[in-house]
Amino acid sequence: MNPDLITRDRDGKPYTVRYEEINAMLLNEFLKEHRTVQDQQKEIDALKAQLREQRTLIQKISDKMELTKRSPQVARNADKRSEHRDNRRTEFGFHE
Repeated sequence: MNPDLITRDRDGKPYTVRYEEINAMLLNEFLKEHRTVQDQQKEIDALKAQLREQRTLIQKISDKMELTKRSPQVARNADKRSEHRDNRRTEFGFHE
């Protein structure tokens, strides 16, 4: 029980409860909690948006890294074929 709702007698002992104040007090507490929940929801929404941006950025970086990994392999394979051709020419006595 909230001490503000208790009426006391001359000796300071509880005399009665001011029930008419309970509804107003409960409404006030509800509104405070509702504002808190709304503020928390705004923060959650902002964090979700930030998370989506980070996921997008991570995906872009991953895609670039994947392309970078593949590109040198193509170049190395082309170099190997060229080297193989040069070796075969040398084997058969062809020189440029």
